[in-house]
Amino acid sequence: MHEHALMADLMRAVLNAAERENARAVVGVSVWLGALSHMTPAHFAEHFEDAAAGTIAAGAAIETIVSDDIHDPRAASVLLTGIDVEAPT
Repeated sequence: MHEHALMADLMRAVLNAAERENARAVVGVSVWLGALSHMTPAHFAEHFEDAAAGTIAAGAAIETIVSDDIHDPRAASVLLTGIDVEAPT
């Protein structure tokens, strides 16, 4: 359930950022995985692909940075750090 909530929040952030940019598609996302998020880059990618299916973020390339700092106040978080979008034509 924790992963589902993290992904729902992240997808909301991705789609909101894309909307602000009037994006036609999201071609890449960059995320920071907290040390206590229980996510590896591969595990995150699986969840992202499922969450992005049917949206303008489907097929986006994923770049991850994994923290090993369990004392970071965001250690249980998955944070969107950037998106790359395809602008409207």
